[in-house]
Amino acid sequence: MNAQQILIVDDDREIVRVLRGYLEQAGYQVHAAYDGAQAWHLLHSQQPDLLLLDLMLPQQDGWQLTRLIRRDRVLANMPIIMLTARVEDADKIIGLELGADDYITKPFNPREVLARVRALLRRNARTANTAPSPTVLQVGDLRMDPGRREVTVGGQPVELTRTEFSLLQTLMQNPGYVFTRTELIEKALGYNYESIERTLDTHIKNLRRKIGDDSRHPTYIQTVYGVGYRLAELP
Repeated sequence: MNAQQILIVDDDREIVRVLRGYLEQAGYQVHAAYDGAQAWHLLHSQQPDLLLLDLMLPQQDGWQLTRLIRRDRVLANMPIIMLTARVEDADKIIGLELGADDYITKPFNPREVLARVRALLRRNARTANTAPSPTVLQVGDLRMDPGRREVTVGGQPVELTRTEFSLLQTLMQNPGYVFTRTELIEKALGYNYESIERTLDTHIKNLRRKIGDDSRHPTYIQTVYGVGYRLAELP
């Protein structure tokens, strides 16, 4: 089997050197870019299986690159882990809203990066190898076609990130069921760790906004305080 390919994009060459060593030792093929323009070229020429992306880059920053990737038909489903020295929640939320799958705050333990890379690639492989479900899910005006990876509200298409789609699919498959936060993450994404649990509220907030759910009085995704979330049972 060919080794899975990882692209590291960071202008700190020492960080690239350390991460490359850990990833190559784990059996991955690693490419590196040190600015946004070089990264964009390698993304199209190599089409890596996963992207480790620093936010603060010359020429094009990580936010700009993420936005371009999610709009690109070839690259749109590529898993993205953001690397950031910025600890403000607003920066992390912006990254998740643009479609990043995870973020890691610098300084970090390279072993943690490797663990998250492995988990995200396993999830991606499981999704790719799962036969599309023929069952169309519908709750009220909210409709999901898992086979086509399509979501509509009142007939209008809704663009979701892969993480948002997985969370919504899990909720729609179990209307009325109250998921704990940990249970929802593990059921929808297949893995869990602290940073994902901390960002679950952001993913739910983004989902509500995209499907037109009032965050104060949601029709679809309801908060069960002290427990987690459920999808309302609607005709």
